[in-house]
Amino acid sequence: MIEIPSDLHKDLVPLAFLLGNWTGAGVHDFPGAEKCNFGQEVSFTHDGRDFLEYRSHTWVLDGDGNKVRPLESESGYWRIDANRKVEVTMVRSDGVVEVWYGELAHQKPQIDLATDTVARTAASGPYSGGKRLYGYVNSDLMWVGEKQTPEVELRPYMSAHLKKVVTPEDVERWAKALPDDLPDDGIAFFK
Repeated sequence: MIEIPSDLHKDLVPLAFLLGNWTGAGVHDFPGAEKCNFGQEVSFTHDGRDFLEYRSHTWVLDGDGNKVRPLESESGYWRIDANRKVEVTMVRSDGVVEVWYGELAHQKPQIDLATDTVARTAASGPYSGGKRLYGYVNSDLMWVGEKQTPEVELRPYMSAHLKKVVTPEDVERWAKALPDDLPDDGIAFFK
C-alpha cells in the first residue's frame, strides 16, 4: 500500500512509493571483490522539505543468512522536479561522493539513475561511475546497480529485493482508517 503523508512536500508525491523502511537481501558480484549474498536495510524519510532523506546499510551474509560483516553504507538526498527528473546526492562509506540524475518512468513507479559527478577520497577504491534502476513491484522495492572503474566496463554489481517493514503503529493506523460498516466475514478480523 502506498500512503501519501499529509505533511509530505507536494513536489515529492511522485516519490511517495519509496517512503518507509525496507529490508531484504541481494547479491554482490564485481571483479576484484568478494562475490557474496548480502542483507540490506534502507530508509526513505521526509521532514516536510522538498527532498527525501535516504540511508542504506548492507552486510555480508553467510550460507545460513547470518550477518558476517558490514559491506557498504550510503546516505543522501533525493529530489524530483515537475518534469519527473530525479536528482540524488549520495555519500558512501568507501569514500565516494556522487551526484546522480535520472527520471521517474511515465505512469509507473520506476526510477532510472546515472552518475553525473563522482568524487573520491584517496582511501577509496577505483570507481568512475554507475547506473541504478529502482522499481516498486507488487509492494516490494527492487533495485539493481551497475558500476564501472577505469579497468572494468559498466556492468551489474549489486541487486536486491526489499520488503517494507510494517510496524505495530502502521497496523493500528490502518485499522483505525477502516470504515465502520465492514461486513463481519472474517476478512476484517482485526476490526
